[in-house]
Amino acid sequence: MTSTKRTAPWHRLSEAEAAVNRAVAASRVGKYFKLDARKSSFTKELRAGAATFLTMAYIISVNAAILTDSGGPCTVQDCTPLANSTAAPGPECTVGPNPGYEQCLASTKSDLIVATAVAAMAASFAMGLFANLPLALAPGMGANAYFAYNMVGFHGSGPITYGTALAAVMLEGIVFFALSAVGLRSKLARMIPRNIRLASAVGIGLFLAFTGLQAHQGVGLVGASPSTLVTLTACSEVDPTTGACLGGTMRSPTFWLGAVGFLITATCLARDVKGSMIYGILFVTVVSWIRGTSVTVFPDTPAGNAGFSYFKKVVDFHMIKGTAGQLNFGGFRHGNVWLALLTLLYVDVLDTTGTLYSMAEYGGFTDEAAGFEGEYRAFLVDAGSTVLSAGLGSSTMTTYIESTAGIREGGRTGLTAIAVAACFLASLFFSPLLMSVPPWAVGPSLVLVGAMMMRVAREIEWGDMKEGVPAFVTMALMPLSFSIANGIIAGLGVYVALHWYDWARQGCSKVRDALDERRNQVAAAASEVGPAAVQGVV
Repeated sequence: MTSTKRTAPWHRLSEAEAAVNRAVAASRVGKYFKLDARKSSFTKELRAGAATFLTMAYIISVNAAILTDSGGPCTVQDCTPLANSTAAPGPECTVGPNPGYEQCLASTKSDLIVATAVAAMAASFAMGLFANLPLALAPGMGANAYFAYNMVGFHGSGPITYGTALAAVMLEGIVFFALSAVGLRSKLARMIPRNIRLASAVGIGLFLAFTGLQAHQGVGLVGASPSTLVTLTACSEVDPTTGACLGGTMRSPTFWLGAVGFLITATCLARDVKGSMIYGILFVTVVSWIRGTSVTVFPDTPAGNAGFSYFKKVVDFHMIKGTAGQLNFGGFRHGNVWLALLTLLYVDVLDTTGTLYSMAEYGGFTDEAAGFEGEYRAFLVDAGSTVLSAGLGSSTMTTYIESTAGIREGGRTGLTAIAVAACFLASLFFSPLLMSVPPWAVGPSLVLVGAMMMRVAREIEWGDMKEGVPAFVTMALMPLSFSIANGIIAGLGVYVALHWYDWARQGCSKVRDALDERRNQVAAAASEVGPAAVQGVV
C-alpha cells in the first residue's frame, strides 16, 4: 500500500509566500528597493507597513478634529439667523450652538479627514519610492495644535485667518524645502540650544495633554473657573452661555467612557501591543455609536439624526469642498503671520530632523558619519509634502515616530512606506465612519501622546540652572499661556539673558588672546631681524 503525505495548509501557504518573495526580489521592483541587500522580503515589508499604519491611523480623526476646532473656512456668514429676528447673526453665533455653523463645521471635518489621508498617502508613497526608507509621514501633532489654537484660534477667534494660516504653512514648506535642498537644515537645527530643543518637545506634549483634557477637544475633565482660572469639570450639563456646570462635576457619562478608553490604550502601550493608540479610540467610538444612550454621538436632535444618516452609509468617498485652495497671502503684512511662520519652521526643523535621524539610527541605516542612505531625498520629500498639505487645507507634515512599529516588524525598504500609503488610500472610502469619531474618544490619545513626549525631559541638564531655568520656562509657558510660540520665545529669551555674561567674557578672552599673540609675533620679529622687520609686521 502506498501512502501519500499530505502537506499542511500552513506549509503550503509558507511555500507560496516564499515563492512570491523570491519572485519579487528577483524582479526590477525587488532590485530597485534592494530587498536582498537589506535582508528583507516583500511580505515582510507589507506586514511592516500594516503595523505602522495601525499605530498612526489615529491621526486621521485626531488631526481633523483639532483643525476643525479652528473653524476652517466657516465664518459668521454660515450661521443660521435666529428665529423671530431680522438682525444678521453676530460673531457670537460661532461660539454657541448654531445649526448653520455646525453644518459648516461638519463639512469642514469631512474635508479635513480626506485632506489628512491624501497628504499622508502621497507623502508616504513619495518617501518609499524616492528615498527607499520605511518611514511614514502625516500632519504633525503639535504643529496642528499650534495652527488651530494659536494661529487661527478656536472657531476663528485668533489673530490669523484660516486662509492666511494655510499660506504661512505653504511658505514655511517652501522655505523648508529650500533649506533642505542646499543642506542647511541640519545646521539650522544645531543652532538651537539642545536643552531648549528638548524642552520644546516636553512643552508641546503638555500642551497636547491639556488640549485633550478640555471639553470641546477631548474628554472634558478640565474647564474654566472664575476664581482659579481652571478647575475639574466633567459636567453632566453645561450652561451654553457661561460654560458653568449645571449638573455637578465628575458626572459626565462621556468623560467616564473616555477614561475607560484611556486605560485601554495605556494598558496596550504598557504591554507594547501593536496599534495601541487605535484600540482605545476604537472602543470608545463603537460604544458612542449606540443610539439612545447617554454617551451617544448621535443624539435625537436634527444634527444627531443627520449625522446618523450619513454614518449608515459606511462607505462613501467624500470630495474636498471647502478647505482646498483656501490660501490667502494678503494677510502677510501683519507681524503675527511672520512670527507664526518662524515658529512653524522652528518646530518643523526640530521635530522632523530629530525624528528622521532617530528612525535611521533605530533601523540601523546610519553610516560612520551619522548620515544614512536616502537622507537628502528624505528631507526633500518631508519638506515638499508640507506644501501639498497646505494646498489641501491641513497643517505641516512630519515623519512619524510610529514608523518604529514597522521597523520592529522587519521593514527595511521603501515598500513599507508604500504599504502605509495603500492603507491611507483605503481609508478614503470610509469617511462616514471616520466622521463619527467623538472628541471624548480622541482626547485620551492626545493625553497619551503628551505622556510619551515627556521621556526626553530626563535628558535636560537640570543640575545647571543656566540650562534648566530656560528649559522650564519653555515647557511651562506652552500649556499655561496656551501658546507654543510664547514658550519658545520666552525660553530663548531667558537662555540669552542667563548666558550673555559668559559669552561676553569668552569674547573678551578671545580678543585678549589674539592681542597677546600679535604682541608675541612683534617681539619675536624684533629680536630676530631688527626694527625693519618689526615695522613690516606692524
